[in-house]
Amino acid sequence: MTHPTGRVVVAFSGGLDTSYCTAWLRETTGAEVVTVTVDTGGFAAAELSALEARSRACGAHRHLLVDGRQHAFDRVIVRLIQGNVLRGAVYPLCVSAERLTQAELLVQSALDLGADAVAHGSTGAGNDQVRFDVAIRTLAPQLEVLTPIRDRALTRQQETDWLRERGISVPDSTRTYSVNAGLWGTTIGGGAIHDPWNAVPDEAYPTVVAPEGAPATGVTVTLAFRQGVPVAVDGAELDGPELVRQLHGLGSEHGVGRGVHLGDTILGIKGRIAFEAPAAQILIAAHRELEKLVLTRWQRFWKDQLAEFFGMVVHEALPHDPVFEDLEALIVSSQRRVTGEVRVHLCRGTVTVAGVRSPHSLVDVAAATYGETQSLWDRRDAEGFCRIYGLQGRLARAAAKGGDAP
Repeated sequence: MTHPTGRVVVAFSGGLDTSYCTAWLRETTGAEVVTVTVDTGGFAAAELSALEARSRACGAHRHLLVDGRQHAFDRVIVRLIQGNVLRGAVYPLCVSAERLTQAELLVQSALDLGADAVAHGSTGAGNDQVRFDVAIRTLAPQLEVLTPIRDRALTRQQETDWLRERGISVPDSTRTYSVNAGLWGTTIGGGAIHDPWNAVPDEAYPTVVAPEGAPATGVTVTLAFRQGVPVAVDGAELDGPELVRQLHGLGSEHGVGRGVHLGDTILGIKGRIAFEAPAAQILIAAHRELEKLVLTRWQRFWKDQLAEFFGMVVHEALPHDPVFEDLEALIVSSQRRVTGEVRVHLCRGTVTVAGVRSPHSLVDVAAATYGETQSLWDRRDAEGFCRIYGLQGRLARAAAKGGDAP
């Protein structure tokens, strides 16, 4: 790693790793260090107000706070909703959405500040190093990427000791789990969670109550969508981040959104995390049901296939490959008639769709009553369809037996 002497922007969370990065770069490079925090919904108000003081204590020349919540919703979360994206059929890509936003706004801040380099505090083990490195090098190849934690291979105790030697206070960590919170959800790692045989204990989840401790009666809420974008809760129109925030709170009270994801990291090893994402569970369940009402089966089939790949592109640090825009174009096109309302019932960890309606519904109640009568065809049409529909299978079976089709 070279030592720039100009201006370095540090992706700053205020935690141990980014505090070390800030202080170490200030001491060893002689560069002007500016810390940038991109808030994607994971900071409490008190934490945000303390970040600047923490930055200065670590020797930064300046601290910049960027509100990235709306960008996160518009840039990626809304597409994850429209695509019904769940990695491994369970995980709504909480961290992936957050890091995409942070990396993009970090680069923009570095360019606006005329920086020569960008630093982040990722280690050499996880997905985040790939997400930041790839985004920075793709969006601003002229910026040098600095990774003190990865390059120096330090333990957390070594970082703590180095900071304390310089009079920089580091709170003792008593947390068993590593928690990463953002607008789209919270991930929980460490402790017993790494072992796939272990159940995740209730105390690992920071906000969602245990389903058995939630109100037995549950609650029903009506969600409105406009071209696949959630726009209202119980008739009250809200901007995207606020709508997600309200559903997170409501779902948490009713035990909704807890989960465990076991899957492949970008680097190719297996990883296991717990997560809580009440808003994601509610919105994806509702949106999926609305799509069933208004899309043809082939629209749904192909959108679902490509949306799964879209989720992989987001998760695996490739949102700046042109394929992202290609997939996004299909998803957006598929949502032209995904407008309507969905009534969902939340009760002790479950999300049940109670009703759905749309001006673009493909259910024509007047035309057909299943099991009884219909007006779109007569019995002869049905008989002919049944005869032709299985023809290829009958021919294949006859060919395998060396005889004529029955």
